[in-house]
Amino acid sequence: MKKYLLFDLDGTLTDPKVGICTCVQYALSSFGIEEPDIDKLEPFIGPPLKDSFMQFYQMSEAQAEAAVAKYRERFSDVGLFENTLYEGVPHMLQALCGKGMFLAVASSKPTVFVERILEHFQIRKYFKVVVGSELDGRRVNKDEVVGEALRQLFGDKPVDKAQVYMIGDRRFDVEGAKAMGVESVGVTYGYGGMEELREAKADYIVRSVEELEKFLLRGTEEVKKGLDFQRIWKVAYPFLLFLIVRTLGVNIVKMMYASMGGDFLGIKLLDFDQDGQIIGITANGNMFANIVGFIAGAMVIKKGAGIMIKRAAEDSKLLHIKKDPAYTYGLFGILMLFTMLAGNLFMILSGVMGASDTYQQAADKVYTGNLALALLLTGLVAPIAEEMLFRGIIYNSFKRSLPALSSALISAAFFGVYHGNSVQGIYGFVLGLLFIYAYDYYGDFKVPVLLHILHNVVSYLLTVESGFPKALLNWGVCGLSVCAAVLTLYGLKRTKKVFV
Repeated sequence: MKKYLLFDLDGTLTDPKVGICTCVQYALSSFGIEEPDIDKLEPFIGPPLKDSFMQFYQMSEAQAEAAVAKYRERFSDVGLFENTLYEGVPHMLQALCGKGMFLAVASSKPTVFVERILEHFQIRKYFKVVVGSELDGRRVNKDEVVGEALRQLFGDKPVDKAQVYMIGDRRFDVEGAKAMGVESVGVTYGYGGMEELREAKADYIVRSVEELEKFLLRGTEEVKKGLDFQRIWKVAYPFLLFLIVRTLGVNIVKMMYASMGGDFLGIKLLDFDQDGQIIGITANGNMFANIVGFIAGAMVIKKGAGIMIKRAAEDSKLLHIKKDPAYTYGLFGILMLFTMLAGNLFMILSGVMGASDTYQQAADKVYTGNLALALLLTGLVAPIAEEMLFRGIIYNSFKRSLPALSSALISAAFFGVYHGNSVQGIYGFVLGLLFIYAYDYYGDFKVPVLLHILHNVVSYLLTVESGFPKALLNWGVCGLSVCAAVLTLYGLKRTKKVFV
């Protein structure tokens, strides 16, 4: 949310087509130029009139100034009021002011005309500052208008450009914003259109007044209702259903091993003694059963997860209009790798990992098995199923009732407890927070899924052969990894704020 909002007038707050285009017709006719189709005169809406007469009708500077004078001859009394407010504008302005935002108009139209139009539509009261051009030709360029609006808005205080949006429908609005170092919001319902705004590289683009209002008000929503039994059950039910179905699937598959002869596609599933009696299930057998179990668990929550993920994407789409820089994806990959390295080294060097029999038993079931099966389980099936449950359903469910940070902490705790042992529990809690941070950062469910896959594959490949590489097993590398992860996180935070 930003507190200082500069609005263009024509094509953003009002639809001025009839008034402007009819007055342009009037001015052209004084030069013997007849243009009966006012649609062809739409390019005059937005930019300085003098420039448009010179550009579109090849007038000299003196002729263009004379044309502007003729235009104003009709506009000052008649054309001024031949426009309409876009539907929803008064409601939007009232809502923005109600949240303590400071509004200004920054228009290329002469200030005296802007003031009269705002008073005519009874919306002048919402604007702290109104800035336009001058009738004598001064301050016609948009950067000059934006600069003066900022000067008046902030007064004696330093201009906080990070708290400002310039909102308009034409490339001139975007260019004026860039020249003054503030972000721009393009609106396609005016006269510039999507293509023009994209070419001008508007920071954000919205398609309607309603969408603009939601965008500008994001982050100001009322405090959420909190938790009650019904909301808790909506989280607990899919969590329990997933665990039950996954466990049943694993056990049913294990019970079928004997009837399969103890192997599948050449993969040994059961261990036998010298007398041919079954003495246990192999690591491969455990992995194969878990693959089936995870798939079964994922299938029973698939529909619910799909609904929650789609709803979350719809709720947060206005937070992610602006395309994220490509380098941030690389930073998340680096953050993931250093977090994994620091976490594993800490648990190994502190002795926590070796002291947990539960963890060692869980690791032996994976690290002593077939590489392809292990990668299929840990690098694909498990990450997708777990992300559907923990980020897709649990986090998104909590987030509809609690602030995002509280939701992140609670759902990450769920993810930690789910692992069933203290070593993986603590590590899982940290990873859960990281996956949620990535999810909220991009608003794209695929990102935490891919990070989860990256983590599991790299972690497995680092430890599968002979344990963690000995060259890395020292506190210095652990400390450097923590520092690198913190610095990377700081870099991401500077690019975009999350959980605010």
